[in-house]
Amino acid sequence: MIWEVFRQDEAGKYHTHCGNVHAPDRDMALMFAQIQHGRRKPTNSIWVVPKDEIAEVDADDTAFGGTTDKSYRWVMAYNRIDSSFAEEIEDSEAEQEKADRQRGEA
Repeated sequence: MIWEVFRQDEAGKYHTHCGNVHAPDRDMALMFAQIQHGRRKPTNSIWVVPKDEIAEVDADDTAFGGTTDKSYRWVMAYNRIDSSFAEEIEDSEAEQEKADRQRGEA
């Protein structure tokens, strides 16, 4: 039987999948998981789950996140450059340079 192994680095962190072990029962799977996946890195906790008990839903089966277009939430959706903003920055820098020259700092 194949058992999937999830390990936790530190208390309070997420468990992450780190591999699997082949074992006839739960106790052997726990022992093999400790030996194979718990001794190489700092480990706080290990979960061992029968592979047959893990179910998957992927993007082909459902639409994750709903069907509403919410691309406005991502900066990549905006590709416009406001030239008036750039002009304002240039004007401000020019004013600052002029003021510095008048004070004798430049």
